[in-house]
Amino acid sequence: MDRTIIINDMTFKASNVVINSIAKNDRELIRISFDFKVTHETYHDVTVLLYENDFTVKVPEENLTFHAVISNYATSITNLYEEGAVGDFKLELTEKE
Repeated sequence: MDRTIIINDMTFKASNVVINSIAKNDRELIRISFDFKVTHETYHDVTVLLYENDFTVKVPEENLTFHAVISNYATSITNLYEEGAVGDFKLELTEKE
């Protein structure tokens, strides 16, 4: 089931969403991982956002909001400058301590 994930006011249609928590320094931190598509048209805006690495993450269906950084990231393609190109992105975000 696809879910909406909002990162710093940019909305993503996410699949394979997993929300869990990890223990770090005697705290439970939220971790979310998900996949999403990036097109030639959205590539620049998405990569500029990801380079910020300082996010407010919202998952409306879960009534969840937290501040996060990237803990893992992968993409199926590096050249989305070509017209019509679409890449599969995988992103894991972990709540800031």
